Amino acid sequence: MNALARTLALLALWLVALPAQAAVTATFWSHELGNSFPHAFFTLRGTPDAGGPPVDIAYGFTARSLSPAILMGTVKGRLESAKPAYIRGSDAQFAVVLSDAQYASLLALARAWSEEGGDSSYNLNHRNCVHFVREAARRIGLTGLDQPALMKKPRSFLKAVAAANTGKVIALGIPGKAYLATLPPLR
Repeated sequence: MNALARTLALLALWLVALPAQAAVTATFWSHELGNSFPHAFFTLRGTPDAGGPPVDIAYGFTARSLSPAILMGTVKGRLESAKPAYIRGSDAQFAVVLSDAQYASLLALARAWSEEGGDSSYNLNHRNCVHFVREAARRIGLTGLDQPALMKKPRSFLKAVAAANTGKVIALGIPGKAYLATLPPLR
């Protein structure tokens, strides 16, 4: 059985093992080279344990405009929601089933990094998409986040975080299209 088949089988077992009540799952993604540049983001999908409508949203952080200015220092940034086609073309690196408190903390993170929430400045060296997902991982209790050499390498950073959190995360490392095909419909 190849690695993709093993991962899909483990994911299917994990989904079956989930309790009947729904929960929100955070999935951490990397997108390597393409229309812009390597990128990291996370999705939130499911229904909070406390109830309410289902959620299915993606959060990433990037420079507001791509120009040589991002190489020189701080520029305006923006929170973005990845489109379905972009997600399908990305790689799902790992997933974590969240408590409602963790889910609320990730929503607060997204607000804080948005233009409306306060600081939306982008800096390639100090406040980029990898820094954003690192903060998301910290807020949900993951460890092994101090990876200074990987802060411009989304895939490598997320793989290192998954490896440091064996037993806390569901390691995926599969193409987005394959991962999305395993997800049940939202209720």
